[in-house]
Amino acid sequence: MNELLIASGVVIVIVGAFFEFVGALGVLRLPSFFLRLHAATVSCIGGSVLPLLGTAIIALGLEDMGAQRLYVAGTCVASAIIILILAPSGSHSLAKAAYVASAVPRQPLEYDSLREKLRGE
Repeated sequence: MNELLIASGVVIVIVGAFFEFVGALGVLRLPSFFLRLHAATVSCIGGSVLPLLGTAIIALGLEDMGAQRLYVAGTCVASAIIILILAPSGSHSLAKAAYVASAVPRQPLEYDSLREKLRGE
């Protein structure tokens, strides 16, 4: 059973590393601020939360750690929950501030419902 927990934890960490790599490519290659911000958020959530959850599962599978494994797993899960709450809200705040301040070009937008909402239409 412990080997299964460790193997599944390692797979989850590898999937998280893949998300981090794809997010880094997105930040480097995507054309606009909003798309890059989306890639950074996906990279943050997938590249941080998944390895934290994988580490928690690995820690639960390591009986040699004793009671410390519960501490490590709990800390990883708590950190993952905090990131899941704060990363999207921070990304949304950055995007809305850049949009309202007209700090970045809005060229790739095809339909802009936020402009209608801000104007009161």
